[in-house]
Amino acid sequence: MNGDTLEKYYQERLEERLISYLATQNNISLEKAMDIYYHSNLAQQIHEGTYGVQYLDYKVLAQILKDTEPELFENVDTEKVEVK
Repeated sequence: MNGDTLEKYYQERLEERLISYLATQNNISLEKAMDIYYHSNLAQQIHEGTYGVQYLDYKVLAQILKDTEPELFENVDTEKVEVK
C-alpha cells in the first residue's frame, strides 16, 4: 500500500468512527449524524488535511464539532435511536 492509499483508508475509518460516535452521543440516527458531519466545516478540514486535524482522535473531533458548529445540532430530534 502506498502512502496516499493508506492516508485515504485512515480518513475513511476516521469518518466512520466519528459519525457513529456522533449518533451514539446525541441519540440520533446514523443518517442524521452523517448529515451533520458532511455539512460541517470540520469535514472539509479533515478532507483537506488542514492543520493536521485528521490525526486527532474521533472523540476529540466530535467535541470540536459540537463546540465550533453548534448550529448543526439545533433542532436535532433526540429520540432514542439504537446504533449498532
